[in-house]
Amino acid sequence: MTATSLATIRVLVVDDQELVRMGSALTLDSAADIEVVGEAATGEEAIRRTRDLKPDVVLMDVRMPGMGGIEATRIITTVHPTTRVLVLTTFDIDEYAFGGLDAGASAFLLKSTPPERLQEAVRTIHAGEAVVEPRITRQLIEHYASRGQLQGSGGAGERADPLAPLSPRERDVFGCIVAGLSNSEIGETLHLSPATVKTHVNRIFAKLHLRDRVHAVILGHELRGRRQEG
Repeated sequence: MTATSLATIRVLVVDDQELVRMGSALTLDSAADIEVVGEAATGEEAIRRTRDLKPDVVLMDVRMPGMGGIEATRIITTVHPTTRVLVLTTFDIDEYAFGGLDAGASAFLLKSTPPERLQEAVRTIHAGEAVVEPRITRQLIEHYASRGQLQGSGGAGERADPLAPLSPRERDVFGCIVAGLSNSEIGETLHLSPATVKTHVNRIFAKLHLRDRVHAVILGHELRGRRQEG
């Protein structure tokens, strides 16, 4: 494990297979700005180790003996709201992806994800953004839209204009989020400082009662679908 530094992102690796845990830990520890502070083999152990170690990010397996990764994610994100969870699975697109995001995960990636992509995902969700494999983003959006479950949307779908609480500039930022732009890309597009972009994003989430960028994208696509139907 790397030496502790003020700049490092503290990660807890959770997987019931020791070799997989070791591989993930080595991949993450090879990055200068990431430190694996602990490992866990079950959902129950993940909850205890999160409480004790207070990691910034939890790398969570889905299928484990006893409590699975989805329920562990739900508990961790509820009890430790500042801890981000990155769900890893061997499956492409199934109930685990939906369940993980519903439980509060900030990212969903396949275990086949290249090492550099995994490192970047940890950095991204630590910065307050969300990560979903590009090829399944559309399926996730269609899944949530068909179920009508924009969790945490605060009943936005029942208002004539769900975006009414937003200022004109916040609407611009929301449009960029829906388009998939990162905070830095939003800043470049709208000529805003990083701090200003972050403030706008946080206000948008608070006003629309959205948990993260994934659900903002889902809401944006649902609104687009309504306009097309109208």
